[in-house]
Amino acid sequence: MSTIGTPFTSTAKRALLCGSGELGKEVVIELQRLGVEVIALDSYANAPAMQVADRSHVLNMLDPVALRSVIETENPHLIIPEVEAIATDTLVELENEGFRVIPTARATKLTMNRKGIRELAAKELGLKTSNYWFADTHQSYLDAVDAVGVPFVVKPIMSSSGKGQSIVRDLSEVEPAWEYAQSGGRTKDVSEVIVESLIDFDYEITLLTIRHKDGVSFCDPIGHVQESGDYQQSWQPHPMSETTLKAAQHIAEQVTGALCGDHGRGIFGVELFIKGEDVFFNEVSPRPHDTGLVTLISQDLSEFALHVRAILDLPIPNIVQHGPSASAVILPRGDSEQTEFSNLDQALAQPDTQMRLFGKPVIKGKRRMGVGLARGATIDEALDKAKAVADAVVVKF
Repeated sequence: MSTIGTPFTSTAKRALLCGSGELGKEVVIELQRLGVEVIALDSYANAPAMQVADRSHVLNMLDPVALRSVIETENPHLIIPEVEAIATDTLVELENEGFRVIPTARATKLTMNRKGIRELAAKELGLKTSNYWFADTHQSYLDAVDAVGVPFVVKPIMSSSGKGQSIVRDLSEVEPAWEYAQSGGRTKDVSEVIVESLIDFDYEITLLTIRHKDGVSFCDPIGHVQESGDYQQSWQPHPMSETTLKAAQHIAEQVTGALCGDHGRGIFGVELFIKGEDVFFNEVSPRPHDTGLVTLISQDLSEFALHVRAILDLPIPNIVQHGPSASAVILPRGDSEQTEFSNLDQALAQPDTQMRLFGKPVIKGKRRMGVGLARGATIDEALDKAKAVADAVVVKF
C-alpha cells in the first residue's frame, strides 16, 4: 500500500529533484498535488522548479561532496534526477547506502553518457542503430570521419538539449563541428564525441515508456522537429503502422528493462528513427522528455503525472489520448534578467489552446522560455494552432 504523509511533519514523504528546469517544474507540481514535500536543486537561483518547490538549494551537482551533503541533510525518500549534469557515481554510492534513486542510479549513470547507452543498445541488446565511432582526440575524430564519410552527425558523449551537436554535410564543416562539440561538452578538457553515420530515416519519434508497479505502459508515439538537436515542435499521435509501432514498443521495453530491471520506476523518453518498417534506436532519457510537453494538452495524464504515479507506486490503469495535438516552443533571443511577455490574450484567442511560460530568470542568447499547446481536427491543424500561439507571444527584454 502506498502511503503519503503531510508536508513539514514527521509523516512527510520527501522528494528531491536534481535539476529544476521547465520539465522539473511540472514534476514538482504533480508531486505537490499528491501531498509530497519537494526540494529542488540546480546550479542557479530561482530556476523554474524552485519557484514551486517547498525549498531549494543552489549547488554544482557535478560536485560529489556538495551533492552528498545536501542529500544527507535533506534525507529524501526519493531522489529524482531531472538533468544529465549530476555526479552519478555519488548517486550510485547513495543508492547502495539505502537511498532510492529514480529510476535507478545505474540508469541515470548510463544515460548521462552516450557511450554507455549506445554500447548497451548495440552490443548487449543487439538493436539496430546508426554506425558509430567514439573519438577522444582530434586525430581519432578525423579517423572516425574518414571511416564514416560525409554526411555524419557528431555529438559530445555528455551534453543535453542539442549542445555541441552538428550534422556535417560538407568537408568544410568538419573542423567547426569538432570545435562546437568541444564547447558543448560537459567536461573541462577534451570532450569525447560520438561520430554517427546519418540515417536517411523517414521520420523520428519519441516513445514515452512508463515502467510502473503493474508493468509497462506506452503513450501514443510523438513526432517532432529538431534543429541542432533541440526540439522545436512536437505532435501526438504520430501516424505509423501497427507493425512498426509494436516493434518500437518492443525496443523501448528492452532498453528500459536493461537499464533498470523490474524494480526501476518512472517514465523514459525513447528516441527512435523509422525507415520503412525498420526501427533504429537513437537515445533514451530516464525522465520526462522535452518533446513530451505536448502531453500537457494531448492526454488526461501528462508525462509528468505519469512519471509521478509510477515513482509513487500508484496504478496507471489507462492513458486517454484526446486526439491530434501539438506543441511549439517560444524561443526568443536576447540578453536580460527582466524578460516580459505580452500579447497573451491574442496568443490564446483560438479554442483548444494553452500555453506554459517557464519563468526562467535569465536569457543569454537563444533560450526556450515557454511553449504553445493546441488540439485540432488533424495534426496539421493542431501544429498550425500551436505555432500561432508561440508566434503571437511578444517578448520584451
